Amino acid sequence: MSQAPTPQQAARLDLAAACRLIAHFGWTDLLATHVSIRVPGRHDRYLINPLGLLYDEVTASSILEVDLDGRVVAGDGDVNPAGIVIHGAIHAAVPEAAAVVHLHSREGVAVATQQDGLLPLTQMSLMVLGQLAYHDFHGVVLDEDERGTLLAAMGNKPLLMLRNHGTLAVGRDMAEAFSRIWRLERACRFQLAAQSAGVPLQPLPDAVIARTLQQAELIYGRQASFFPSGRREWAALLRLLDRQSPDYRL
Repeated sequence: MSQAPTPQQAARLDLAAACRLIAHFGWTDLLATHVSIRVPGRHDRYLINPLGLLYDEVTASSILEVDLDGRVVAGDGDVNPAGIVIHGAIHAAVPEAAAVVHLHSREGVAVATQQDGLLPLTQMSLMVLGQLAYHDFHGVVLDEDERGTLLAAMGNKPLLMLRNHGTLAVGRDMAEAFSRIWRLERACRFQLAAQSAGVPLQPLPDAVIARTLQQAELIYGRQASFFPSGRREWAALLRLLDRQSPDYRL
């Protein structure tokens, strides 16, 4: 009978799984973007994927442990400097942000570049719009001073559209963060598909939008019982990985 993983081992497994799933869904940007999870029981350290590995190469043992200033305290490798600014700021200041997923996907960047951002056109967009904030582009996120503007833009929202840049989600664990980024990315994909058809789009009445946003909170909100914290989705996704890429556990 195998021994249950320690909390840190479990966090490493979740982070490696998230990286593999990002590759599976085609959201990678070669070596760019970053995913992190807070070291269980600590608020001054987090785990992050190393710079230099493709997302389908990341394993639990290859992940780095860093402090809030981005100094590597366990593991071998380098950290993306932009990841230090973004993830260090969020893990330090947002208690519920145990996990952070940041992407430069084709669909996410395309919608982040549109003036009006994500539109209330589909059921999927209305599942995330109530949780979504926007952060304006100031250049590559390498300046420590941008930590304050990023956190101010995020406020208490768990999803962030980085204008002209990409998407970001936080969660109390990786299950919650990953399910949130999946819904945001899918909403972006649906929007682009509808816009590319070259025909007029069907707008939704304000009353229907308001009602659906309320429903979204009941289905996916912090206190939801239908899809609580992404646990159902995450369990299914881990089964997928165990069938297709079980070496993420190494």
